[in-house]
Amino acid sequence: MVIVVVGLKTLAGLVGPIFLAVVIVIVVSPVQDAVLRRGGQGWVAKVVLMVVSFGILALIMGSLVWATVELVELFESEEYASELEAAQQDVTDLAEELGIDGDDLEGVLDGVDVGAAAGQLTSALSGVAGLLSSLGLLLATIFFTADDSSKFQRSLRYVADQRPAVVEALNHFAAATRSYFLVSSIFGLIVAIFDVVALLVLGIPLALVWGILSFITNYIPNVGFVIGLIPPALLAFVQGGWTLSLWVIVIYSVINVVIQSVIQPKFVGDAVGLSATLTFLSLIFWSWVIGPLGALLAVPLTLLAKALLIDIDPAARWATALITLEEPPPD
Repeated sequence: MVIVVVGLKTLAGLVGPIFLAVVIVIVVSPVQDAVLRRGGQGWVAKVVLMVVSFGILALIMGSLVWATVELVELFESEEYASELEAAQQDVTDLAEELGIDGDDLEGVLDGVDVGAAAGQLTSALSGVAGLLSSLGLLLATIFFTADDSSKFQRSLRYVADQRPAVVEALNHFAAATRSYFLVSSIFGLIVAIFDVVALLVLGIPLALVWGILSFITNYIPNVGFVIGLIPPALLAFVQGGWTLSLWVIVIYSVINVVIQSVIQPKFVGDAVGLSATLTFLSLIFWSWVIGPLGALLAVPLTLLAKALLIDIDPAARWATALITLEEPPPD
């Protein structure tokens, strides 16, 4: 297992995009089944599957590129520079009121490279942005995976006669992955809409960009909310000071804690069958192994590992109780 993990980490630039492509095809594969059930020919079902898969990828990439361009334009604007200077002065004044040497603090603030910070932020928002350099690999993987999907299903039917436990495990992985992304997408959209409306009311720039960030970070278990909160809260501080920043933090916290921490985990838990602790640990582990893309794919990767290590072996299914913290159904 150590050798496998080291190999995955070494090949993270390949493993991440390839697995993302496979997950996209798995998520939209019911579209192909629907076309076949309606009497469509096999090649038509394949084309529809490819078009929908490419469309999802284009939507993701287009949103990230647009958001990055908007951020760069904001950071380069003169208005933002003047607001940042005013915010730095506010911090210096507050430090002096608290008895902190204002000259020393001002020197620290002057040494902050805003351009570098902007670069880090835009890279975090798009990064997933290594996908741009792996776009050809993504497109090719989606194409060939979609093209072989019907053949793979026929192969599964053959394997089911020889190794039913293997097919059952793979089918459960696919179904749980689709359920996870469906639930996360629905709640991510709800959260993003509430966040955008709140930011528009407060007058925070780039409300739609932060909405996209909220939607994307909703796929990151446990800590996604915090990642999505930091940029708009900092921008609110630059624009309106502590009060406006505090309003953003409070409103975001109420919206996201209620939806993401109270309501959504119940549906996600039912969909994927992973405990909250294991979900959090999988986020840390896969982020270390694959990088930012590992954070977005932490749950599907864990589901695949569970399928390959536990679900395919009836003798190992006792471990399911430790993973889900629920009593497994009787065989």
